[in-house]
Amino acid sequence: MKKGLVLIIDDEEKIRNLFGRIISSEGFEVLESADCKSGLKKLEQNNVDVVLCDVKLPDGNGVELTSKIKSIYPLTEVILLTAYGNIPDGVQAIKNGAFDYITKGDDNEKIIPLLFRAHEKVQLKKRVKDLEKKVSQKFSFDSIIGRSKNIAEVIELAKSVAPTDTTVLLLGETGTGKEVFAQAIHQGSERAAKNFVALNCSTFSKDIIESELFGHKQGAFTGAIKEKRGLLEEANGGTLFLDEIGEMHFELQAKLLRVLETNEFIKLGDTKTTKVNFRLIAATNRDLKKESEENHFRSDLYYRLNVFQIQLPALRERVKDIAPLTSFFVEQFCAKTNKKPMKTGSGYLQLLEKYDWPGNIRELKNVIERSVILSKNEVLTESVLPFELQHQAEKSNSAVSPFAMTNVEKQHIQKVLAYTKGNKAETARLLEIGIATLYRKIEEYGIN
Repeated sequence: MKKGLVLIIDDEEKIRNLFGRIISSEGFEVLESADCKSGLKKLEQNNVDVVLCDVKLPDGNGVELTSKIKSIYPLTEVILLTAYGNIPDGVQAIKNGAFDYITKGDDNEKIIPLLFRAHEKVQLKKRVKDLEKKVSQKFSFDSIIGRSKNIAEVIELAKSVAPTDTTVLLLGETGTGKEVFAQAIHQGSERAAKNFVALNCSTFSKDIIESELFGHKQGAFTGAIKEKRGLLEEANGGTLFLDEIGEMHFELQAKLLRVLETNEFIKLGDTKTTKVNFRLIAATNRDLKKESEENHFRSDLYYRLNVFQIQLPALRERVKDIAPLTSFFVEQFCAKTNKKPMKTGSGYLQLLEKYDWPGNIRELKNVIERSVILSKNEVLTESVLPFELQHQAEKSNSAVSPFAMTNVEKQHIQKVLAYTKGNKAETARLLEIGIATLYRKIEEYGIN
């Protein structure tokens, strides 16, 4: 198996043939070109790892050609060869992105070691690019599982704001996937190549969160034995995700507001300001508007955060997504526990779809992991579900009286929908319920 592809660009055929034989004997595949034009054509047609290029060519200069090659093929490395080396050319070659610049004849013994080092660098860059691609795919909007109308609408909303620098406030119950959406918004932005930094504001005390966010100078407090970069600095150029922001201490809210307004802050124990440029995505399961009205959350920060609000639906409001989510988690945990691929029995899935899921997707994930661990068969059955889910069978098997409140509610919703000619927003207003609640009840009662 060949190590990689090397392109030799030199107008002297004897030189090309000599280098070609030497490089081929080291296990590389070799292409040859006599000038800049044909060399660029070869690069266009082949996945070249390293270019070995003469400085003086019939239709151009190798130093200038290097700049063009690196701009079009950044992963490709260029080693320049010259019959008469000079310092200005060598300096410019390196500035243009050349891997090295050597003199023919005097440095011939350096070519093969250089070639191997350049090839190693190319392979490393390719692995990094593949890893970045996998990370991007893992956290992209395409990775969000679901086919229900509720989640599709939320995804479209998030996609529309992703390319901007607008602050986003993600609302929803615990376990609805707010961090997944934050990651997808980051990956869909121009900041994707920079850091995505996350902090859960409910996890730490005020002092620890302040230190984590702003960083500190050496000696700022007892135990500060060295300077620490804060998450604000780590997120510079990228995205800062503050989860459970409703739990942030009131005093810290004021400091965060100042950072958002001025793009600068002062580290603990410092006297000078630090400039930052980041995009903020915040999330909470609290009603921040109500919290601000009751003076439990700063109203000025609330309005600064609430530029673009996205309400994530609870799992019970997207029942159609339970099946694909279950398949995904079953496959994931079978691989994690080294078990053979498993399928879900119809009874198993029916119970999952009837459950209320107060813990949302996070709870579903935990239930699936437990099921995979407990199951001795290749088909998951009701017996491996927790008691509270198995108990759903008793509720579902009991006959529903036509006079039951659920039946009355279903009929009333159908009448109002008919009255509004299917306008769900107007229906929710007349029923005096939230639009998300209406969608959940439509799905729960199977209303068309």
